[in-house]
Amino acid sequence: MEQVKGRLIALGGGDDESLIKLIRLNICELTSRIEVIATATPLPSDAVVSGNAYKEAFEELGCSQVHFMHIDELHPADTPDHLARIQQADVIFFTGGDQVRLAGFLNGTALLDLMRHRYKTEDIIIAGTSAGAAIMSDRMIYNGYGHYSLIKGEMKTAEGCSLIKRVYIDTHFAERGRFGRLAHAIAHDPDYVGIGLSEETGIIIKAGDQVEVFGPGVVTIIDGSQIRFSNTRTVEENDPIAVENLKMHLLVHGYRYCLREHLFQPVPRAERVAPQALPETK
Repeated sequence: MEQVKGRLIALGGGDDESLIKLIRLNICELTSRIEVIATATPLPSDAVVSGNAYKEAFEELGCSQVHFMHIDELHPADTPDHLARIQQADVIFFTGGDQVRLAGFLNGTALLDLMRHRYKTEDIIIAGTSAGAAIMSDRMIYNGYGHYSLIKGEMKTAEGCSLIKRVYIDTHFAERGRFGRLAHAIAHDPDYVGIGLSEETGIIIKAGDQVEVFGPGVVTIIDGSQIRFSNTRTVEENDPIAVENLKMHLLVHGYRYCLREHLFQPVPRAERVAPQALPETK
């Protein structure tokens, strides 16, 4: 089995300040070269504001080499400067917004190919919040709300950026009523694992397999490996779905889920990400 050397960090959205502090405290060195990409924000002017806000958040925690990478309709991904910066980056951070927009600008680019290669072969960190987390897998959910998402045709998926495969990562999970759409996605694709991130909650995925929680929240895991029946591929459009034996787990700090083995287990204390945040900077 292929060994992945990089780490993925996915944040559930909302107020990321405490989670950014935890990333800095546990993972990110003061001299880490950080590239912030805000392409998911639809309006270019807002993307600049969002990108610079995260840049400043890292700088306020003492990081000295933080940069905003501008990629949009007027700024293509595959410039020599962008490629050189991604080659040198220690941390790549994707902000939130529209995951379809973000994946659309990255898929098919040499820039994304370089990110994937470095993620597999080097100890690089690729992180994202909200839409920036959703694009990490080969498939992503981009539509579906509340009980309507349990109706065939209401939950929609699209191609992600394939840093990891056979996982659906959904964000703002509890706050925006997204259990139904993640359950629907796993019922339709039972060889995938669903990861639901509530706001102010994060996960780190190590070796492309081990999902560990950091922050104070709860992460929902939906496992379709033991489904005995699902009608998602046969039921008519606009009819409700049915599924038998869909499993669910709730992860908190101190526990992890192994994707390949479908295994829930405690994290040895020596390996845990510290739960506390950094003290306030002055």
